[in-house]
Amino acid sequence: MADRVERLTNLLALLLETSEPLSLVEIAGELRDQYPDSQTARRAAFERDKAALREIGVPIDQEIVPGGEYAGQTRYWIDRARYELDDLRLDDDEMRALQVAMAATRPGSASGQEAMWKLGAGMLDGAAPIAAIMPDMVSLPTLREAVSTRRSVAFEYRGVERTVDPWGLLLRDGFWYLIGFDHGRAARRTYRIDRIEGSVELVAGGSFERPVGFDPRDAFPDDPKLIGADEAVPDARVLVDAPRAASASAEVGEDRVRARHTDGSIEIDVPCANLPAFRSWLFGYVEHAEVLAPDEVRADVIGWLEGMLS
Repeated sequence: MADRVERLTNLLALLLETSEPLSLVEIAGELRDQYPDSQTARRAAFERDKAALREIGVPIDQEIVPGGEYAGQTRYWIDRARYELDDLRLDDDEMRALQVAMAATRPGSASGQEAMWKLGAGMLDGAAPIAAIMPDMVSLPTLREAVSTRRSVAFEYRGVERTVDPWGLLLRDGFWYLIGFDHGRAARRTYRIDRIEGSVELVAGGSFERPVGFDPRDAFPDDPKLIGADEAVPDARVLVDAPRAASASAEVGEDRVRARHTDGSIEIDVPCANLPAFRSWLFGYVEHAEVLAPDEVRADVIGWLEGMLS
């Protein structure tokens, strides 16, 4: 079970980013393993969290669905227009002073970060002497600003410079993801925010319109090995030994089985556009799986293993 401060911060972010009101069942599903499984205990914990956020001025709205499949169900959301303090009109120096004071006096504070979000603050530049004690997700406020103001962003990911129209943010399994349109690939892409290298910059004049009806929950890849995928990358051909062949074919689908050998082993095609996710999947099979092709993926796996031994 997550720490309550972490859960409150995640609940706040979820209700701010959702494109439509959410029920408690949907909230518990998005904040996986952060609320109790018992319906009674889950409701009690949520009511305490809701009251705590309202006590600090967060305007959580709710509605009861009048009819249809979800008749009688209560759903929740946060009105961003009432939540964000847009009328303070702080200039860049004043906003920076607030950031410096917050970092110096409340390092790593979830409530401090929430206050910065409420003020619409950006992030400190890399030259700030106290940057090391800022919260780990320094790019999240900038990305939230970009999503709400429809501004394109630029950042480095897996060693490649990206320019992205940020359509939405999604919290899934304890990680934040950015979903948007990648200009260089001319296609939608999903990026795990903690893997962004360096800072995130707003692109001057880079405005966009988000697709009508877009919901980040629907756009999230079902297969984590496709997160951050670039242009079409060939699947990896993987040999799986007989003891794990049945589970492997069930996991990737029978249509991806390319060969069955007399000893019971099989060859399957597995998405490998996201190499770190692919390696994580591969190593779950321990000695029962081997990459056969392509050569660059096989070399990446061997190089990674040799690096662990050195």
